[in-house]
Amino acid sequence: MPVQVRRQEERSAATRRALLDATVTCLAELGYVGTTSAAVAERAGLSRGAQLHHFGTRDQLLVAAVEHLAQKRLRRVRDQMSRLGRSDGRQEKSSTTQNPETALRLLAEALSNPLYAASLELWVAARSHRALRTELVPAEDRVNAELAEICRTYVTDDSIEIRLTLDLLLGRGVSGLLAPHSSRHQAEALNAWARRLRGAPRG
Repeated sequence: MPVQVRRQEERSAATRRALLDATVTCLAELGYVGTTSAAVAERAGLSRGAQLHHFGTRDQLLVAAVEHLAQKRLRRVRDQMSRLGRSDGRQEKSSTTQNPETALRLLAEALSNPLYAASLELWVAARSHRALRTELVPAEDRVNAELAEICRTYVTDDSIEIRLTLDLLLGRGVSGLLAPHSSRHQAEALNAWARRLRGAPRG
């Protein structure tokens, strides 16, 4: 690949990342209504034309930004669990249910601010905004599929338990927005759920 073409692609990728990061920050701080094209461009230090060039509509940018952050955090969960498995001498495929506490903690951290503040802004807006909902639902499906696969690999391979695990994590992410959970209470809740997945008695 010619050097000039490679540099152009690198600049384009850097511009996309700057727009995505600025959008998530604006959503978390300003909400859906306040996250205008002008606000994002100013936060990113770019022109509004750059935004339109890379993402087209404002809603496409908003959805892409939240999915970008979610997938980035979930890749981090996978990387950390894979490193843990290698350090324990395990193969990744054999690690299901062997260390669910760590996986649950990492997933809970991934599903927290600013991701949740930004995501909730879009979920609420999409209820009455058909075009936004059309963009958002497929992105949410992709993120949920990745979440389910991580649960299947590291927490439980039971389909009902996977759904309940995600409901627990998503619910705690929402409830922690107004009053963040203390690290002790969070650990107690996640460890209790891990024990129940193992079929251990309560207490």
